[in-house]
Amino acid sequence: MSENLGESFAETLLSVIFPRRCPVCGEIVLPKGQRICPPCVKKLDFVREPRCLKCGRTLADEQARYCHSCETRERSFEKNLALLFYDDCMRRTMAAVKYHHKKEYLAPLGRLLALKFAAELRNFRADCLLPVPLHPERRRSRGFNQAEELAREVAKELGLPLYTDLLLRHKKTAAQKSLGPDARIRNLAEAFRVDETLLSARGVRRVILVDDIFTTGSTIEASARVLRAAGAEAVMSVCLCIVPED
Repeated sequence: MSENLGESFAETLLSVIFPRRCPVCGEIVLPKGQRICPPCVKKLDFVREPRCLKCGRTLADEQARYCHSCETRERSFEKNLALLFYDDCMRRTMAAVKYHHKKEYLAPLGRLLALKFAAELRNFRADCLLPVPLHPERRRSRGFNQAEELAREVAKELGLPLYTDLLLRHKKTAAQKSLGPDARIRNLAEAFRVDETLLSARGVRRVILVDDIFTTGSTIEASARVLRAAGAEAVMSVCLCIVPED
């Protein structure tokens, strides 16, 4: 049996024992073979054109190139791509993922992310994908890194290596939710580090970061800064969700 046939058989067997559940409604996905219930796909609020050329949010002004946030803040990353707005629907889904161990919801969402942006990501000519890391203590308590699970699906589509040992989070930071944009950057300034030896040995120069939620962009910004300081020439990012601009 070939490797692909083996994987197909394993997936079929798992789907019988553990039927796939929809990341939107939480029910068993019907019809079989789908990753998200067709009616639930219609509930997803996809980011629409025109998009900010930096953060990827939908622009209210069709003549504008950048949103207000990106016009007034420094961005060390080339651009960010975001699939969905972080609305009530996605808040419920991501809360289920993070706090109720619904890791299986990430694969179908990551697949959507990969298919939507495959062409733009390939055009960036990246050397690898890097998931935004969790602090080891948080990863142990959760059991997985949601950014890594999303990145796995994107890596499959692009045929690029996924490295989890280049960008590391070595400082546990205060919760970001209650902080403003500038405070978020200060909070994260020393949270990340790069294994420069591995970065150089693997010839990594162009990087795609993957994360779950883009709020102010401070996490992507802090990650991009340390990567650029370590020798990366260009950093792009792709996120599942983005918070709409006020």
